[in-house]
Amino acid sequence: GINAEYMGTSEPATKLLDKMALIQKVTEAFKALSIPHTLHEHEAVMTSEAHQKALGEKIAQGKLAKNLFIKDKKGKLFLVVVLHDRQLNLKNLGKVIGASGDIRFEKAETLQAVLGVAQGCVTPLAVMNDAQHQVFVVLDDALVSDDGAQVLVHPLTNEATVSISAADLQKFLQNSGNEFKAVNLESALTGAAPAPQEKPEKKKQEKEEKKVAKEAAPVDGSQLGINFKKCQSFANWYQQVVLRSELIEYGDISGCYIFRPLAYTIWENIRDWFDPKIKKLGVKNCYFPMFVTEKALCVEKDHVEGFAPEVAWVTKAGETDLPARIAVRPTSETIMYPTYAKWVRSHRDLPILLNQWNNVVRWEFKYPTPFIRSREILWQEGHNAFATFKEVEEDVLTILELYRRLYEELLAVPCVPGKKTDVEKFAGADYTTTVETFVSECGRGIQGATSHNLGQNFAKMYKIEFEDETKQRRFAWQDSWGLSTRTIGVMVMTHSDDNGLVLPPRVAPTQVVVIPIFFKEKDALRAQAKSIVQQLRSVDVRAEMDDRENYTPGYKFNHWELRGLPLRIELGPKDLEKQQVVVVRRDNCAKYEVKWADLAKRIPEILEEMQKDLFETAKRKLKQHQIKTTDWNEFMKALDSRCSALIPHCNEAACEKIIKTLTAEAAKAEEEAASEDNEQHAAGEKLEKLTGAAKSLCIPFEQPALEPGTTCIHCKKPAINWTLFGRSY
Repeated sequence: GINAEYMGTSEPATKLLDKMALIQKVTEAFKALSIPHTLHEHEAVMTSEAHQKALGEKIAQGKLAKNLFIKDKKGKLFLVVVLHDRQLNLKNLGKVIGASGDIRFEKAETLQAVLGVAQGCVTPLAVMNDAQHQVFVVLDDALVSDDGAQVLVHPLTNEATVSISAADLQKFLQNSGNEFKAVNLESALTGAAPAPQEKPEKKKQEKEEKKVAKEAAPVDGSQLGINFKKCQSFANWYQQVVLRSELIEYGDISGCYIFRPLAYTIWENIRDWFDPKIKKLGVKNCYFPMFVTEKALCVEKDHVEGFAPEVAWVTKAGETDLPARIAVRPTSETIMYPTYAKWVRSHRDLPILLNQWNNVVRWEFKYPTPFIRSREILWQEGHNAFATFKEVEEDVLTILELYRRLYEELLAVPCVPGKKTDVEKFAGADYTTTVETFVSECGRGIQGATSHNLGQNFAKMYKIEFEDETKQRRFAWQDSWGLSTRTIGVMVMTHSDDNGLVLPPRVAPTQVVVIPIFFKEKDALRAQAKSIVQQLRSVDVRAEMDDRENYTPGYKFNHWELRGLPLRIELGPKDLEKQQVVVVRRDNCAKYEVKWADLAKRIPEILEEMQKDLFETAKRKLKQHQIKTTDWNEFMKALDSRCSALIPHCNEAACEKIIKTLTAEAAKAEEEAASEDNEQHAAGEKLEKLTGAAKSLCIPFEQPALEPGTTCIHCKKPAINWTLFGRSY
């Protein structure tokens, strides 16, 4: 068995940097990620036994980790981080962690070259030095299964130990960009039975999960900028943008995100745009409880089946089992409609026009993505009930038009209004209308917002009946409609660039920052900058002043650029003499010299020009990445070219599902081929292929002419309409 974590020399480790510099590097990384920690300094240690002895009583404060730096038959590098007293069998360990063939300890030279640490100083924190993300980290789940437990590791030097929570260790690894996973190592312990080989589908699933765990990481250790290219490594680029622009912070529970003030203010601006418009339609805001009984949830069979995998259940109050489990709302139809049944007796009680600004929980998914796919969702959900079919049909489209306007007028994001196919419609609805967006850099569509015609389905289930003017009993006609903080993610993906966030002026919390460039005449510069801010606020421009003296102008320029501020106004000593400023646009870096007297007129004009340009640029990209074709091979090429495809379709569910299966199989085959090629490429030159199936995004309302005799692109039955297909989130 293996009981020592370090192989080779027992001499003190050679240091590339002095002890304090190494510790400072780690603590600065912790600070950037808001990770609390405790530092323990001690003499140099070379083994886990010596490490334990050096810590003394402090060992009781957490779980001491030891580290195995190993390589498999194909040359893949692993860092296995385990409890210090574990004795492992190398043969079993290789099978448990998914290594190819036999594993062995890697040379000290590789350790130094890849992780930047010497023998004796090995630590999971060293992945911050792995610029090419070559090392796959395996965490002993006994070490990290309790998120609140403290883990003791070296801070790149064996003359100190840091204590951080297990959750924060995983957060650090996520931010590094290296793949990692927590593994049950019981079957790899010395004396344990041989570990069973993992099933291929299990390995495939874990491979996909690893890709999700890879998060934004700088190649140089810097936390100040964006190190990934949007068009080359979209997922990592996006993670960096939302983190470093201070939109979100990661919570301790996967898929749950902390909205920082910038993100929440954007959501407030979205709400403030939409809320008055629905109130003009007669809609009123309300609030219903977040819990629903299982009986109420299961009344509408199709509806509950659609949400069953995503429902979170409450089963205990303290240590007491509840008599019946209670669901946390995945949506509110089943909570609100039993109450509607109590309120509606006559046609005079209709319409009911209610909206909630609330949160819902949808638990089951594989790939959490900030704003796009999360377990807790902030949104609005409207639920209207009418006496006639005509009223509900008109209302569905009225709300959808507001969603289109919100995306295009406020967020500068073009979208495709349309109707979902029966396969993709909302569970329990007669039909679903949608506004679909598309991000060309990742080649995926995103459902922007939906408005559902529920028909009388829920009214019949929940007995929402009324007596009409002829004294006949009728069921109400209903719709439901929702828009979530996904809007923020779509906006970020659409407009942001390799320098960080780009915010459309209409939705930006702050539209202009005035930066006095201090050299001489500080008081005069500060006073004039303050005057400019007040002047802009007087014409409803959201302006701030950045007069911090402990940062250089260049630092402040980068600070606001990263956070997407639409306009920067620079005011230097020469500008005082000329009574002017230099205005810089965030999106295209265009510069304007504007006289102070013209600012109140010119700044709003520049903001509107930027808003318009952002929309036109995004609209042009959307059109360029939408291919119309009747040929299957061209359809497949369009998908691989990061495009959506408008194709003739028969509208039959069976055919649609076959298309989804075929495109998934093709993507899988290409991914496996690319994986084989990647083994022959150096790190950083890996081939990137889009993964996943293509599905129907919508049947666009704006339909090209369908020539007589046109057949479905797959089954060759008569085509009913043009349907937009593409890969999606």
